[in-house]
Amino acid sequence: MTLQRRYVLGGLFAVLTLGAAAFLANILGTVFFALTVAYLLVPLREELTRRGLSHWRASLAVTTAALLAVVVLSLPLVVVVALRLDAVITFLAALPTTVTVEYYGFATTVTLAEVRAIAVSFGRQLARSFAVAVPVLALKLTVFVMVVFALLTRTTETHRAIIAVVPRAYRDVVHALGRRSRATLFAIYVLQAATAVGTFLIALPFFFLLGYPYYLTLAVLAAVLQFIPVVGPSVLLAVLVVVHLLAEDPARAAIVAVVGSILVAWLPDVLIRPRLARETAGLPGSLYFVGFVGGLLTIGPIGVIVGPLAVALVVEAGSLLSAELNDVPISEE
Repeated sequence: MTLQRRYVLGGLFAVLTLGAAAFLANILGTVFFALTVAYLLVPLREELTRRGLSHWRASLAVTTAALLAVVVLSLPLVVVVALRLDAVITFLAALPTTVTVEYYGFATTVTLAEVRAIAVSFGRQLARSFAVAVPVLALKLTVFVMVVFALLTRTTETHRAIIAVVPRAYRDVVHALGRRSRATLFAIYVLQAATAVGTFLIALPFFFLLGYPYYLTLAVLAAVLQFIPVVGPSVLLAVLVVVHLLAEDPARAAIVAVVGSILVAWLPDVLIRPRLARETAGLPGSLYFVGFVGGLLTIGPIGVIVGPLAVALVVEAGSLLSAELNDVPISEE
C-alpha cells in the first residue's frame, strides 16, 4: 500500500467519523465518555488476561466493573435528587425575603427575595428535567456499556488502525500524547472519584453529628463539589457558615468553618491524593481548574472531561516541542 493511499484512507476515515458525530450529536457525549473510560481500563483488562481469563471474559468483567462504578457513584446523587429535592425547594421557599444583620451596634438589611426566587426556580426546573431524563439516561447507560465492551474486545484492532495512519517518524509523539491522556483521565476519574467517596464518608457523620436534618444531602453535595478543582467542598462550608451567622449561631458557624474545613475540605486530599498522585499527569491545579471551568461553560457537563484533557494535551505538546528544539529524545516509557 502506497503512502498516499494510506493518507487518503485516513482522511476518508476522519471525514466519515465527523459525519457520524454530526448525526449522533445527542449521544456524542456518552460515546466520548465511554471512549475515555475504555481507554483507561485497557491496562486492567490486559492484567486480567495475563492472569488466565480469556480476552472476552476479561473485557466482560472490566465492563461490568465500570458499570457498577458508575451506578455506585451516581446512586447517592440520584437518591438526593429523587427523594430530597422537594424538601430542599420547600426550605428555599420558606426563607425570609429580607435578613437584618447586626454587627457591633451597626445593622444592615440584606434582601434575599431575588436570590430565593432564582434558587426555587432552578430547583423546580431540575426536578422536571430529572423526571424527563430518566428514560434517556437509561438508554445512554446502555450505549455506554455497549461502547466500552466493544472497545475493550477490539483494542488491538483499533490501536493498529489508528497508529497505521501515523508516519513512523511521529509515532513516538502519538505514544507520548497517549500516555498524557491516560494519566489525565486517571486524575479525572480515579483520583477525583476516590477523593469524592472519601469526602462523602467523612462528611456524612460530620453533618449528622451537627444535627443537620438533611445530612445525606449535604454529604452528597460535598462529595460532588470535590470534582471542582481548587474550590471543592469549601463553597458548601462557606454557605453553611453564612447561614449560621445570619441565624445568630456563631458557635456552630465556627465549628463548620474550622472543623469542617479540616475534616471535609482538607483531610480527604491529604489521605487519598498523595497515594494516587504518582499515577496522574502532574498537571498544575490552576491549569486543571481552567480546563474544568472552560470545558463546562463551553460544551456542558462533558466539558469537565474534555477541558482538562485538552489542556493536558496542550501542555504535553509544548513539552514535546521544547524537547525537539533542545534535541532531547522523547521517552518511550
